[in-house]
Amino acid sequence: MFDYEILKLLWWGIIGFLLIAFTLTDGMDMGVGGLLPFIAKDDLQRRVVINTVGAHWDGNQVWFITAGASLFAAWPMVYATAFSGFYFAMMLTLFCLFLRPLAFDYRSKIESTRWRNNWDWALFVGSMVPPLVFGIAFGNLMLGVPFSFDELMRVSYSGSFLQLFSPFALLCAVVSVTMVLLHGATWLVMRTDDVVARRAATVGTIVAPVLALSFIAAGLMIWLSVEGYVVTSVLDTMGLARPTHKQVEIVSGAWLNNYATMPLLWALPATAICMSLLAMLLMRKRVKSGLTKALAFVASSLTCTGIIATAGSSMFPFVLPSSSHPNHSLLLWDAVSSETTLAIMLIVVAVFIPLIISYTAWCYIKMWRTVTVAEITQNTHTAY
Repeated sequence: MFDYEILKLLWWGIIGFLLIAFTLTDGMDMGVGGLLPFIAKDDLQRRVVINTVGAHWDGNQVWFITAGASLFAAWPMVYATAFSGFYFAMMLTLFCLFLRPLAFDYRSKIESTRWRNNWDWALFVGSMVPPLVFGIAFGNLMLGVPFSFDELMRVSYSGSFLQLFSPFALLCAVVSVTMVLLHGATWLVMRTDDVVARRAATVGTIVAPVLALSFIAAGLMIWLSVEGYVVTSVLDTMGLARPTHKQVEIVSGAWLNNYATMPLLWALPATAICMSLLAMLLMRKRVKSGLTKALAFVASSLTCTGIIATAGSSMFPFVLPSSSHPNHSLLLWDAVSSETTLAIMLIVVAVFIPLIISYTAWCYIKMWRTVTVAEITQNTHTAY
């Protein structure tokens, strides 16, 4: 079995993979929900949009549950601290995630325009609030969260709800929201008929440059004004969870240090920017070729992967920095579970993640088709 240091690194990679998988699957569903009121002009077209994710949306949420469970198992201090500090934001996200299943299941139960419109807007809110909150939360991670531990390792949070809405955090929210909207747009271009697909392509060509520009702007802010965190003491990468036994300094531009040490990391933000613009160009062509549509979706997927990988690489080895007590910041080296726990959980994910990938892939392949108005009309009592 791997030693403790390798296990810590593996779990950092596993949680990163789960976050990317959640973004590519459930983030796509949220993007579709966010586009619903704007690209579908009548009830039949809205049902077309909803049914492109109808067979997958509930299964895709497995990635969110898996990521949360893995965070609890591998980084319990991070889990406890983050959920304490971002309590109201997390509860808002959970209530919105509760709202989405209700909207999917109930909106077509009654043939009432008002009833269906209300549920459509509920689906929009339930789809857009989570990525908005996640973006703001991540922006605050990079700025630092005001928390500390006492002598008994009890965490205390000294921030306020309004402090979460800094300019940088709001810019990160724009990146997060536009990222899922672009991903949802490329999905609809692939899975819908001409009218809806054209509107999705139009929206996608608008969202993509906004995403690229906001991502670049966030990078410039990190370079020019956002202070990062640097460990100045010797790190014990094989040590147990002792997050208060180190020295950390706050240094301007420190989040770019890893790129200076390993220049190949610049490929990650470059991939995010280039792939978002490529997705825009592919959708702007409006070619009916299935290959072109698939390439746009692949480009969008690589955009999401590049953005999340950029964020993780920038902060490495920090997971949750503390702005009020920098020495109490949580790293992947000192905020983890025991070696035995990590080893057992590694076996669990080695078994279950391939199973999740397999049945997810089977579901997508089995249910793959272009959803049309004619199909919804013929299956009006069984489709969403």
